[in-house]
Amino acid sequence: MADIETARKEFQRIDENGDGFITAAEFKTALAQGGDWNVTEAVAEAVIASRDLDGDKLLSFDEFWAHLNK
Repeated sequence: MADIETARKEFQRIDENGDGFITAAEFKTALAQGGDWNVTEAVAEAVIASRDLDGDKLLSFDEFWAHLNK
């Protein structure tokens, strides 16, 4: 299980515009900043969709937290 404060900080780092959601574009950027992860927009969209519980094509903190605690 992840520490919620660490998870919240990581979520906020990825959520570039601070709107409370991670988009596929933000996720793609975060992966690219982390090293050699050069994923396509389609792959980023698929990853977000696989964790998006409400189908809005965005990742909320609750969805992010649920994924970390699977």
